[in-house]
Amino acid sequence: MTDYARGLSHEPPLKPERPQFSSGPTVKFPGWSLDKIKTASLGRSHRSKLAKGRLKYAIDLTRELLGVPDDYLVGIMPASDTGALEAAMWTMLDPARPATVAAWESFGNVWIQDAVKQLKLPNLQTLSADYGEIPDLSTIPQRNDVVFTWNGTTSGAMIPNTDWLEPGREGITINDATSAIFAMEMDWAKLDATTFSWQKVMGSEAQHGMLILSPKAVERIESYDPSWPLPKLFRMKKGDKINTGIFEGATINTPSLLATEDYIAALEWAKSIGGRQAMFDRANANANIVKDWIEAKPWLRNMVADPAQRTNTGVCMMFQGDWYESLSAEEQADVPKKVVAMLEERNVGYDFNGYRDAPPSLRIWCGGTVEQDDIQRLLPWIEWAYETVKNG
Repeated sequence: MTDYARGLSHEPPLKPERPQFSSGPTVKFPGWSLDKIKTASLGRSHRSKLAKGRLKYAIDLTRELLGVPDDYLVGIMPASDTGALEAAMWTMLDPARPATVAAWESFGNVWIQDAVKQLKLPNLQTLSADYGEIPDLSTIPQRNDVVFTWNGTTSGAMIPNTDWLEPGREGITINDATSAIFAMEMDWAKLDATTFSWQKVMGSEAQHGMLILSPKAVERIESYDPSWPLPKLFRMKKGDKINTGIFEGATINTPSLLATEDYIAALEWAKSIGGRQAMFDRANANANIVKDWIEAKPWLRNMVADPAQRTNTGVCMMFQGDWYESLSAEEQADVPKKVVAMLEERNVGYDFNGYRDAPPSLRIWCGGTVEQDDIQRLLPWIEWAYETVKNG
């Protein structure tokens, strides 16, 4: 890498074979192609026996791969992770009960705004932290309902454990796990509503979310009738009981069967390589390559200061050093933009710029569908581009 940095005209010799490093939608699994997608359900009613069977198969594979307890419900929801998470909030958060919403990046702050401005919860505690940090979750009362994001998609900060949630706590927990699940083990016993989207760690097509409910969550939904209007897309009850059909393949609205088949293909691939542990191992190996590289570069730092809180999916890094710090704020913001533009132009790496609301940064997706060789080939190019911008 040193040679590449010294000779600005000397580009690294190898490019990633798959230059997709976006943090969502993420790169398809290795070997993916259109002929891997089964098409018999396409053009069929989603209420047909065949289509419902495929939707149920996607649910069953999800349960199997994630190790979801038998008495939990797993369902497909509209509108991606956002739809699943907001459906949980709208149907489970009772204004008569105390609640906490904790956030440490962009999407968690959206859930805070939902609680404050939309649901207008009167007994609300909000906890927030800057990018790269996590608030003190131990201050959350155990009787409170709590909404939190397991892994900060836009900051790279994750919770290292669930010790701050007591077993058998009074309040319910609503967990946005979209950039964590399939990369980190979920502590199901402490989770009541868990949501994620197909286009994150599994690299599948967007627009559908998953909602996983504990028996405690089902009891809350059945016993509580919200005072606010519920859009049809959020309604999970028939009469006073949970609509179990949603969790057996009868979706609330029309799903994309093409996207469903793509998700199934990704699940079958994950199962074929060893299931969720193999996915964890792949993400850890990928992320360690990037984290070690960041530590070896004096002009970079991980956005997350605490190593125990550093994600193994969307690893975020920031520039530092005398040259960078001598720039104006506007010039600093241009550095990652220029680096990304140079590498996208050369078909080396796509969409690895930091999130638009985050501090100026780069973000490399390291989830299980990414290959180690591609990450290893990307990093010298980032160094080359940085040195080119610095000396240009």
